[in-house]
Amino acid sequence: MVHGRNLTVSTEGFSDIVNISGEVQSTVTDSGIEDGTVTVSVVGSTASVTTIEFEPALVEDMRELLDRIVPGNVRSRHSETWGDDNGFSHMRASLLGPGITLPVVEGRVLTGTWQQIVLVDHDNRPRKRQVRIQVMG
Repeated sequence: MVHGRNLTVSTEGFSDIVNISGEVQSTVTDSGIEDGTVTVSVVGSTASVTTIEFEPALVEDMRELLDRIVPGNVRSRHSETWGDDNGFSHMRASLLGPGITLPVVEGRVLTGTWQQIVLVDHDNRPRKRQVRIQVMG
């Protein structure tokens, strides 16, 4: 059986990190699937889905790390070609990836006590992001 849901998330850009764990669990619950997997994927090349302990200090640490790895002012042929100055956001998104797959056990997404599912919008402006949540089991 497969059950899916599209989720729209408003973001601020610049590696804005949004906790979407509740929406993912709600989709799993609505599916009625007890055992299987859930895949969470963002549509677009300047955002990512990953897990993190979603607490303010670590969220800021993550933003700072991303800025050290791929600074917002890094030279980018993409930005030079298209003039949108968001080449850095494409590179950051490629490093984290567009999505994750997690186990579903007894109707619950299997995550650690402090592990939340997050959307990271790396673009250089606010966006409305489309996230696909798909449960299989």
